[in-house]
Amino acid sequence: MKNATGILYFLAILLSSQLSHAGDPGLHDGWQAMTPREELRPKISWNADAGPNQQGAFLIQADGREGLMGHIQKTFPVEGGKTYEFTALRKTEGIDLVRRAGAARLIWLDQNGKRVTRDKPSFASYRPGERPRAEPEFPGDQETKSDWTKVAGVYRAPSEAAQVQIELHFRWGPPHSQIQWSNISFKQTDDIKPRIVRLATIHHRPREGKKPSDKPAQFAKLIEQAAEQKADLVVLPESITVYGTGLSYAESAEPIPGPSTKYFGQLAKKHNLYIVVGLYERAKHLIYNVAVLIGPDGDIVGKYRKVTLPRGEIEGGVTPGSEYPVFDTRFGKVGMMICYDGFFPEVARELSKNGAEVIAWPVWGCNPMLGAARACENHVYVISSTYTDTSANWMISAIFGQDGKPLAQAKDWGTVAITEVDLNQPFYWQSLGDFKSQIERHRPEVDVKP
Repeated sequence: MKNATGILYFLAILLSSQLSHAGDPGLHDGWQAMTPREELRPKISWNADAGPNQQGAFLIQADGREGLMGHIQKTFPVEGGKTYEFTALRKTEGIDLVRRAGAARLIWLDQNGKRVTRDKPSFASYRPGERPRAEPEFPGDQETKSDWTKVAGVYRAPSEAAQVQIELHFRWGPPHSQIQWSNISFKQTDDIKPRIVRLATIHHRPREGKKPSDKPAQFAKLIEQAAEQKADLVVLPESITVYGTGLSYAESAEPIPGPSTKYFGQLAKKHNLYIVVGLYERAKHLIYNVAVLIGPDGDIVGKYRKVTLPRGEIEGGVTPGSEYPVFDTRFGKVGMMICYDGFFPEVARELSKNGAEVIAWPVWGCNPMLGAARACENHVYVISSTYTDTSANWMISAIFGQDGKPLAQAKDWGTVAITEVDLNQPFYWQSLGDFKSQIERHRPEVDVKP
């Protein structure tokens, strides 16, 4: 009898452990409490009086131990090929690195609960005929109101999918920290429409003239050619008003707005497109190397001041910028960087963090592999326009795709390269899926003191 009692006790403990890993079906409304290892389990509960409108919230709390991990999950039915919108609200306490700790994941499953394969492998870096597994989706953080951050995403279910597993996480939280998840919604919505944009680069050296005012007009015919090919955005090289003049940076600098931006504003309005041009800006006693984005209404949309300066500009008294602005256009979000910025991953990463989908890159010269890297590591489109001759086996004037490969290149002087892309089409990688959506969730903490 004593042995039987011991066996029953052992079986009860074993069953309890299995149920713990499988989740608690009675948590609330079919949601389960999960942890990758039982010794990492935080406290997971439902509070009916919590949430932004006291409509209830799931609460995941750490005790006095560090590094606990747990999540809630629930499976929802889906129809393959249909489009769905996920939203949830998240509130944290005691967590500095929220982008990593408070992640949401969506996993596509078939009717038997097994992972499905990805549709349309031609859109990604797969071998011909291959259909790799559909990797998890990572909804992004959006606006925050009253300490509650909206986490959301819109996705097309793979054709084989019959259900989706939604996970709302608490990862590696500090002692006594917590996350609340509330207002969770998953519903069918309208299909995602393509967002087509035509991106162009100009490969040209403005050799004629010795004054800054001689340079802008040398790009007029090339901008017209880009417009004839229905370009939405045209990128010109770096510091065009100093090229070939023999003048110093200060001597070629002008205010922004100024004569050059006025000229290109007229061209942008005439051709109904956006232009990015590299100039030197005078702001009182300071000189900046800038890229200016001019809109189809002829007005300046915004400017970027080059953050990383090479030796020559430092010795010439140029001042570095300190901001990474991203600008809304009629087709999407555009950021800019300039020449030497491309040698460092931080500039493109900051622009990507700030929402850039396209990065315009006026560049005198650089290693083209770095242009490819800046596009690839952030899954953005990078448009370079350079003064480097193609025979030099150095920088190129090109549009780099999200995988870093040039989609189009202007090889001869006085030519335009253009390509068409869909900014709403995710780029999937083997074993990673949509890597761009994972960058903020997975990239390391870097804002630390030495």
